[in-house]
Amino acid sequence: MFEGKNVLLCVTGSISVYKAVDLASKLVQDGATVDVIMTESATKFVTPLSFQSITHRPVHTDMWAPVAEFNIKHVALAERADVIAIAPATANTIAKIARGIADDLLSCTVLSTKASVIVAPAMDVGMYQNSATQENVKRIRNRGFKVVGPAIGHLASGLEGPGRLAEVPAIQAAIYQVLGQNGDLAGKRIVVSAGGTQEPIDPVRYIGNYSSGKMGFAIAEAARNRGAFVTLIAASTSVPPPLGVELVPVQTAMQMREAVLELSRTASALIMAAAVADYRPQNSAPNKIKRKQKDLKLELSKTPDIVAEVSGSVIKVGFAAESQDLLQNATGKLKEKGLDLIVGNDITAPDSGFSVDTNKVIIIDRNGEADQLPLMPKIEVAHKILDRVVALLPRVAH
Repeated sequence: MFEGKNVLLCVTGSISVYKAVDLASKLVQDGATVDVIMTESATKFVTPLSFQSITHRPVHTDMWAPVAEFNIKHVALAERADVIAIAPATANTIAKIARGIADDLLSCTVLSTKASVIVAPAMDVGMYQNSATQENVKRIRNRGFKVVGPAIGHLASGLEGPGRLAEVPAIQAAIYQVLGQNGDLAGKRIVVSAGGTQEPIDPVRYIGNYSSGKMGFAIAEAARNRGAFVTLIAASTSVPPPLGVELVPVQTAMQMREAVLELSRTASALIMAAAVADYRPQNSAPNKIKRKQKDLKLELSKTPDIVAEVSGSVIKVGFAAESQDLLQNATGKLKEKGLDLIVGNDITAPDSGFSVDTNKVIIIDRNGEADQLPLMPKIEVAHKILDRVVALLPRVAH
């Protein structure tokens, strides 16, 4: 997805530099070209060889080092970057860039660039809360820099509070949002549902399903990376949701219905990856049901068909998790619910379906044409689905 994108990772002297090595690795794995600038202080914690081994590119530490090409190093790096991430960013570095000081390779590069700049502070709690640092952080925000973190927690000094470097996924999400600003979903609002609804029997028991939320979360993440404004309606899940999306938590099918009908009104596409319970107890006991009687009988009512109720020009994508007759059942659902696309998967297949990181699906369109995809990671499945959504955007008609 990010092949051909250039990320300039600027690393300063903090004990959390080791997290930057992991960040560089993940960016490279996702196809980005990663250049690294290290301040002299940063090299005291991690050697340049660590980054060079991961990025397979030279690491820049000295503005005055001779280069093979005839160019000014900080200008060349500034012009090549699609995004600059300073992670970790010390109080000293933040002060420099806030005041426009340019006395080393990092600060000269940031002052020269027209690219978006992401800053991830990392320092002791007292330094971060100092009024001078707070003023500097405010200054860089006002100049359009995106500040990620800091996180709150245990610090190297033994103190607790704000100052920890944000976790790698949070910094990664900020980078991908910047890189996706001109993506094929830029300016589009995508609503995604995920997870499994829980229909309460009493305060401690419910009717539910095995959905982990992984497929829906992968779709939300992929849409975010392609420039969309993503609203994620999440029922019960077993994994943390992606960062950089609007999260709307729900529990029951009725809550899911209310959120979907409201939010899909202004959406370009609705992708219903959630496993919504088909039935719910007619009556939920106000107190825990005691184990006194031999048998317990529950009377169930059918829940609403949420996606079938959605109207308007929004593109509707549904899911069909089946254990038999996949093509026939999925095609039937597509017609019955008035969908533009349906994604069917056989939940009995190995490495496919609930609680795994891979999926093997078939995508069926309104003309009945079916595209069988091989087993692949769910994030890749998500992009295949979004490719189809993008193709529908200019000409969808209901």
